[in-house]
Amino acid sequence: MFDELLAREFGDYRYARLHRLTVDTYALQHPEQYMRSAKSFVAHLTGICAAMETDQAAEINRSVQQWLNGAKSLERPLDVPPGKRGTITVAYAHAATEPQEYLKRVQEWAGSAWTAWASHHEIARRWVALAQK
Repeated sequence: MFDELLAREFGDYRYARLHRLTVDTYALQHPEQYMRSAKSFVAHLTGICAAMETDQAAEINRSVQQWLNGAKSLERPLDVPPGKRGTITVAYAHAATEPQEYLKRVQEWAGSAWTAWASHHEIARRWVALAQK
């Protein structure tokens, strides 16, 4: 289903506006595959943090990407993944049939995943702040 979401986003610009949020949300619900390294962990967690808590996600994501470039000593938290990863899954976004409905569902799905990762909100905010210095 995730691959089908990506194909929809790449195939129709009306679905693509929240592409980064789609990827970050899926990663948070599948951290064993997509958040193995400390850098990928930071990138996905700060990406969803920026999208859910600010209106400057693109700018913050660029800052984080620059901050993560090169050698960086980061430790991936040990308490990952959280026991619950959200009450909404990729299937919810996948079921949308119109672009506006899809974007709404992606945001709801992301909100569910972000809430599930509440124990990591402070570290995400700290990394965002460090990247913006």
